[in-house]
Amino acid sequence: MTAKRLSFILIAVLIVYLLIAGSHGIRLIGTGEPVAVGFGVAILILPLIGFWVVWREIKFGSAVERMAKQLEAEGELPVDDLPRTEGGRIDQDAADAQFAEVQQVAQADPNDWRAWFRVAASYDAAGDRKRARGAMYHAVDLFEASPEGGSKR
Repeated sequence: MTAKRLSFILIAVLIVYLLIAGSHGIRLIGTGEPVAVGFGVAILILPLIGFWVVWREIKFGSAVERMAKQLEAEGELPVDDLPRTEGGRIDQDAADAQFAEVQQVAQADPNDWRAWFRVAASYDAAGDRKRARGAMYHAVDLFEASPEGGSKR
């Protein structure tokens, strides 16, 4: 099963769960009792937050996929060719050296989404997932503001 298919299955399950939770919230509000109404409102807020998070992640994933396809078509998709230890971990010195290179390119042209995509990939290779995600969000913003992305956000 592909990761994309699994994601859609999990999203469908989450949506069903959120709809059930929302219906319980509406029932609690319908009782008219102050405590039940408070719980009902709280229960309705959670599905709204859940739907927003799912929508945001789907848009992010879709944009990253479009970017990767474009880079692949241009022959510019970053390749994971860093040396690895016997245990399969990426050599940290090599990852740091690669990061320094891609960071210089991104600093030279801070509005280039391709450079920020590479920065995100380098952060990921170095094991810094939080910064990788932040760099990829920045790349998505630049991509969607560019003619290639078409401001679809």
